[in-house]
Amino acid sequence: MQSSIIDKCSLSNLDQVTTDHIHLDLEANFAAAHISGCVTISGRTLENDVSTVVLDTQSLDIVSVQLKKDGQFVDAIWKLEDAHPVYGQPLSITLESAEEIRSFCLKIDYVTTEQGNAIQFLTPEQTLGKTHPYLFTQCQPILARSLLPCQDSPSVKLSYSADIRVPKPLTALMSAIATGSRDDGDSTVYSFEQKTTIPSYLIALVVGNLVSAKISDRCAVWSEPENIDACAWEFAEMETILQTAEEVISPYLWGRYDLLVLPPSFPYGGMENPCLTFVTPTLLAGDRSLTDVIAHEIAHSWSGNLVTAKNWEHFWLNEGWTTFLERKIVGRLNGEDARQLSCVIGYNNLGEDVARIGAESPLTSLVPDLTGIDPDDSYSRIPYEKGSLLLYHLEQVLDPVILKHITKMYVLEFQGRSIGTGDFYDFIKHYAHHYLDENAEKRVNSIAWDVWFKSPGMPPVSFSFSEQPQKAAIELAERWWAVKDTLDPSKGFSKDEFVNLLTLQKVLFLNALIEKGPAPHSLLEAMDALYMLTPSKNCEVHFKWLMLALKSQFSQTTDAVIKMLSTQGRMKYTRPLYRELSAMSADGHALAVKTFYQCASFYHPVCARLIKSDLGI
Repeated sequence: MQSSIIDKCSLSNLDQVTTDHIHLDLEANFAAAHISGCVTISGRTLENDVSTVVLDTQSLDIVSVQLKKDGQFVDAIWKLEDAHPVYGQPLSITLESAEEIRSFCLKIDYVTTEQGNAIQFLTPEQTLGKTHPYLFTQCQPILARSLLPCQDSPSVKLSYSADIRVPKPLTALMSAIATGSRDDGDSTVYSFEQKTTIPSYLIALVVGNLVSAKISDRCAVWSEPENIDACAWEFAEMETILQTAEEVISPYLWGRYDLLVLPPSFPYGGMENPCLTFVTPTLLAGDRSLTDVIAHEIAHSWSGNLVTAKNWEHFWLNEGWTTFLERKIVGRLNGEDARQLSCVIGYNNLGEDVARIGAESPLTSLVPDLTGIDPDDSYSRIPYEKGSLLLYHLEQVLDPVILKHITKMYVLEFQGRSIGTGDFYDFIKHYAHHYLDENAEKRVNSIAWDVWFKSPGMPPVSFSFSEQPQKAAIELAERWWAVKDTLDPSKGFSKDEFVNLLTLQKVLFLNALIEKGPAPHSLLEAMDALYMLTPSKNCEVHFKWLMLALKSQFSQTTDAVIKMLSTQGRMKYTRPLYRELSAMSADGHALAVKTFYQCASFYHPVCARLIKSDLGI
């Protein structure tokens, strides 16, 4: 079966059918490591003479399919079609023939399997408490189809409700508002409702020994009991960040904004599940220095969650907008210098990814062609940073005040909808014509839009960010490099001049050294002894230091590299560390492979698959 023309990553007949609401009635079975139950799908046809509904599935055992007829569910005619090598196995369900557009209701009983990648089950030993099991889901980009049969495309936005049965004393949470719970023998049934329409990839579930700490009337942080105090302290500024986002964009429409700190195998920095953002414990630096990630996930409440890219080729509409808004929020909270620093780091990251992927690769285009490609395999910083730079450029061409108004109008125009790059472009052109003067409109028209959208590589314009916030970090790096060949490189340096830098300045300092090429080991030894980089608890600084050490063949940090690889599964850190360790030498590659196989069961399935690809195993 061919992919949909609306979304190349879906096998559903998106042009003929849409989903309005789903209800999940599920039970978590930790002994069998599966979720079972049923999904009830309320949908409608979009054109006449539609006789089939095609849903996306992957690695699901379909038990039965029923169609509602005259108020009763009756057995339906259904078939699992041939599996696609990337996009799963379409489930075809026959509707009664009808010449007119009409609504329908399906009930599908099913069981998830261990081959599906949406759910990670953790043993008690993999949790902080070491007593209870744990599970969490990650459906972005195309993994919802291994959690439930659905139209697994961001082009479809639906509401959902759920009843989730879990063994006592565990708690269930979802990307929805909790509406109640009830005891049922040895189990508890938790109920949820998400009234605001969302794409399937934002359906999320977590089950574990969880407690919460109130931050404000609409914000709370959740985690295992063992680190709830640390989490509550680290993220105590959630409400302030949320209020600042409202000032930058518009009122928050989702009711609650809760934060869940997951076990360390969670593969991302954060996931913007509505009402319940998932975050990695690597943000627990103990000094609130890594909470820019929270600004990013909060910004997703507008860009991505309210205004959604219609398919994964237009992913920049989610992430580029969100990165731009994150930095506007950070600038409002911490000053323009903080925003400029983040832009510099982001620009460096973009350059690294373009160099790694290839400047001529179509996957470095802002709107890539994903025909036959798993979006996870094309994941990079391109849509984040190149997309953000386009909006930054538009702000420079116009004015920050105008861009703020554009942002508000954009959200108002498209909230609740799934859109493509063409919709964004048409909106900007319409805005320029109707709201700007003639000169400003000409400046907008002069932007090389097609090059931005379609051409691979770095953006078509150059950027220069404020030098002031970079100065201390760059000068410190230059001073170290100037003495790299001396007998006592640390002479003339103090610990405080590094400690007093902001986290992003420390990262910039280490980046500047990486760009100079391999550093002498005596320099690295002196720097580590003075600045205590290897034992650093700040994961951003620790990671960047280990990357410098690996690129310099500095074997004294090998144990620290292995420890970081074996104690967290955030792909931002694990994949580059594995790649760099493997590239050091034949022995380095062997050590990387050995470490991976020792840690494979700890990693999220997507993380493990991509590391295997990186290592060529």
